[in-house]
Amino acid sequence: MATNPQAAQLPPLYNALAPLSSSVHQTLGLKSRTGAPFARGLHAIPITVDEFHLVQRHYPIVFAAGQTPVPLALTSLSEGQNLFVDEDGNWRAGTYVPAYVRRYPFLLARINPQSEELTLCFDETSEDLGADEGEPLFKEGEATDVVKNVLEFCEQFENSMRKTQAFVQELEKGEFLMDGEVSIQMDGMEQPAIYRGFKMISQDKIRDLRGDQARKLIQNGMLPLMYAHLFSLSYVTDLFSQGAAKATAEKADA
Repeated sequence: MATNPQAAQLPPLYNALAPLSSSVHQTLGLKSRTGAPFARGLHAIPITVDEFHLVQRHYPIVFAAGQTPVPLALTSLSEGQNLFVDEDGNWRAGTYVPAYVRRYPFLLARINPQSEELTLCFDETSEDLGADEGEPLFKEGEATDVVKNVLEFCEQFENSMRKTQAFVQELEKGEFLMDGEVSIQMDGMEQPAIYRGFKMISQDKIRDLRGDQARKLIQNGMLPLMYAHLFSLSYVTDLFSQGAAKATAEKADA
């Protein structure tokens, strides 16, 4: 998910991007991090196809509505809430942390909109970085292993994003995506809770595949990803229950 540092709208989590420079940021260091307090309000996290089989064990996977249906891992059914980050900023133990979160505060971005070249940038507002704190990013004007490892991780993420974009393009080409709707009816509810505003893969479309079409989707690895998405939707009800329990607890403490 490369971006342009000068763009008016930055990706979720990022507030102010700057190109990482050995001359400008020679004293900058990366602090040790155990949690992700910065993701406390992130209810939908972009993910890549390389993560589907890990993500589907813990989160519902949906596709963003709009021109670019990016796959998302839902951490809550309410905007501005992440049920997997506690009050201390710790991610829930035993659950997968998406690469998008682990990549922060760095990312690869296009400095020049006219060029395809990507530059390692970072969020200047991040508390994970500080002057003369943590592990140094540069020594004697040269990038340390910290920067090299970060760059390698960001490059891997970009490669995965390209694969993800190709996957989504094939879904759109085959008309597999449809407007999503989930209805949740729990004990004590007079009316079901209805959630819309996302896209999902049509089970009917998969069911009606011809043999040669299904074989192609198996061979190119798309069908397992499609089913991972569909299986993950069972966690929507769990998220609803967790959100309701949290709201009840907060109301009792008020």
